Amino acid sequence: MSIVLVGGMDRLGEQYRMEAQRHGKDISIFSQDDASVSSRIKKAEAVVIFTNKVSHQARHRAVNTAKKEGVPVFMHHSCGVCSLRECLNCLEIIGRQKESANNKGGYK
Repeated sequence: MSIVLVGGMDRLGEQYRMEAQRHGKDISIFSQDDASVSSRIKKAEAVVIFTNKVSHQARHRAVNTAKKEGVPVFMHHSCGVCSLRECLNCLEIIGRQKESANNKGGYK
C-alpha cells in the first residue's frame, strides 16, 4: 500500500523513500501544495503531514480529502526521518489491531 507525505524537506526525500521501503510501503511526497495530492490520497493507506514544513492550504486540502475518503491522518510537527518512522510504526500497530479484531469476529 502507499502513504502520502505532505510537507517535509526536499533534501530528505530520498531518506523518506528508504524509510517507507523498510516498512514495505510506497510513498508519494508532496513538499508543496499540489492539486494532484487529492487523487493520491484517495488511493492511499494513510496520510502523514509534517505541519512545520507545509502551507496551510496544502494541509487543509490533505486533511479534507482524507476525511472525506476515510483515510487516517498522522500529523507531526517535526519533519525528520524519525518522525516518519514513528508514523509508520503507528500505522503498523493499527493494522495489526484491525487484523486481530477481524480474526476474532470483531468490527471490520
